[in-house]
Amino acid sequence: MIRAGVVLTRLPKTRNSRSSPMKQLRCLTLHGYQTQDILRAHEIPVPRGILVRTPVEAQNAVKTLGKSCILRAQVLCGHPDKLLFEDGLRGGVQTVENPEQGLALATRMLNRQAVSDTIRYRSLTVSQVLVSESLVHQEQWHLAMTIDRENYCPVVIISKRNDNSSQDETVLRNLPKGGSSFTFGFSEGITEDLILRISKFLGVESVEETNIGDILTNLYKIFREKDITLLEISSLARLNTGLFTCLDATLVVDDDAAKRQPDIFGLRDTTQEVHDEVRAEQHGLVYIKMEGNIGNIVNGAGLAMATNDAIGLHGGASANFLDAGGQATKETMIQALGIVMGDERVKAILINIYGGITRCDMIAESIIGAAQEMTLAVPLVVRLQGTNSTEGLKLLADARLGLHVESDFGRAAQRAVELAQP
Repeated sequence: MIRAGVVLTRLPKTRNSRSSPMKQLRCLTLHGYQTQDILRAHEIPVPRGILVRTPVEAQNAVKTLGKSCILRAQVLCGHPDKLLFEDGLRGGVQTVENPEQGLALATRMLNRQAVSDTIRYRSLTVSQVLVSESLVHQEQWHLAMTIDRENYCPVVIISKRNDNSSQDETVLRNLPKGGSSFTFGFSEGITEDLILRISKFLGVESVEETNIGDILTNLYKIFREKDITLLEISSLARLNTGLFTCLDATLVVDDDAAKRQPDIFGLRDTTQEVHDEVRAEQHGLVYIKMEGNIGNIVNGAGLAMATNDAIGLHGGASANFLDAGGQATKETMIQALGIVMGDERVKAILINIYGGITRCDMIAESIIGAAQEMTLAVPLVVRLQGTNSTEGLKLLADARLGLHVESDFGRAAQRAVELAQP
């Protein structure tokens, strides 16, 4: 059964690199074994594989496959081969030659904490490993099918296998030397001409002697039917027979397709997500953990990024990006403050609200209600501007809750930086 992966958020970079949000996508990412299940269902060749959750299961899987096998840790943040496990094992992709080695390596991988330079602020617990047969091959390629946003069309990107390939849509901007991209039309799909051009690039002498055309055609069928933004075959291997097979793959689904793809989005795996981000989402909030020590609560993504920039301008760094949206009720503020204060790094909190559709006096009442029900463990700066901001600021000042009230954007950011200093 397919189980879904992590939901993340892409946000534009701020000018202050120290406080810029993590480079992420708000989308659904599937595990490698899940993607292989989909490929297999669409008659795309993949190695035989068995998903295991215990070392003994791994040992038995190697016995069943009966040959040299590859163990791949199933993680959703970055490439598994970049993982460093708590006992010093490097790499979440390991080759074993017999069941005993499978047992030993799976013991060091399963239910163990792992970190990577692509995973920030936390470690992951590897709970699943895919044991796949190791296939003898001549060469490996990296193939990605995604959207060329400059030309408004799908594109196939191919390069020689590069261990540093990134699993995101920056693949277009980071095309390795020796790589090539092939754009095509949504309506035309995979044409004979496109297959011939890609075959020539891969060094295939005769299209009739290989299966690359079928692979491309079926990949595009998945890409279109499942609302995919990125279908990445990180290891497209040419076997000694001349045929191609997909050794490892990753699939990313457009978040706007949630209603159209309930079978996928309804099977989300939250075990590897940031707990606070999941909690925030449950309350209609958008929360992204960052690197600084100043917590932010704002209404609107644009205001959040501007707040990050203002804090950076005054020498500080944001600990988070939290967008409360237009529903900044008392309950929302309680949840938002609880999430932000739950981060031990936070030394001050800046609530920066612009009242457009939302009235600032209503926001002020929500903040007061939340502050009265909670223990504010760190200084709290509140800046209000917009509809009924004068009334809102007066309500906050009269509440005598020890809040630092500001109407000026720059002054509020500067005050938060000052209060966060040790």
